[in-house]
Amino acid sequence: MKPLNRLQMAWRVGQDIEDGTVVNLGLGMPVGVSDYVPHDYDVVVQSENGIIGVGPLASANAADSDLVDAGSRKVTLRAGATIIDSAASFAMIRGGHIDVTILGAFEVASNGDLANWDNRIPDKGPLVGGAMDLAASARAVWVMMEHNTRKGGPRLLEACTLPLTAVRCVKRVYTDIAVLSVTPQGFLVHEILPGISREELQRRTGAPLTFAPDCKDLVTPDIALPEA
Repeated sequence: MKPLNRLQMAWRVGQDIEDGTVVNLGLGMPVGVSDYVPHDYDVVVQSENGIIGVGPLASANAADSDLVDAGSRKVTLRAGATIIDSAASFAMIRGGHIDVTILGAFEVASNGDLANWDNRIPDKGPLVGGAMDLAASARAVWVMMEHNTRKGGPRLLEACTLPLTAVRCVKRVYTDIAVLSVTPQGFLVHEILPGISREELQRRTGAPLTFAPDCKDLVTPDIALPEA
């Protein structure tokens, strides 16, 4: 079975968002989660650039180039949404009013340390941005990322090798082959993609794994990526 694509990963994360929560979605794969929050839930999606109440992605005939999320996607607004400036948006974040932030990452350590920026990228300089505020201030931090690098190396490690965004902040990790939580004992696996054994998952991970007693298959709908 193929690893999950980014939309399938977004769907899986969306299933764990609880009714009545305020959720922030980071750049990259996480912004897609807004399309998969259960429709009957009262979930407020906050975008770092100043939208409180992001709705699903706008259709082509309804897209407004002035209404974009933090990932520059043309989005819709849910009923009751509001637009605020960047200072107010970060006051909301730093004030602890975000229940869950969902971020991308390069690495996560078994103690919950997060590394989602890389100062080695040429001509870019520091890129940590607002992630440090979110990681330090949200009540829960979830991470979406591919389980391995393009060269096959692990992204889940005993200790991060890249500069840290925040320490001991990550609670859950959603990869293209597994769902894990971070516990005082390290990574605990809750779901594994069918066709991948526990032994293979451990080989592809740079830290010891334990498996929940109710560990089950990671199953999502067939969701195709849009054509380029």
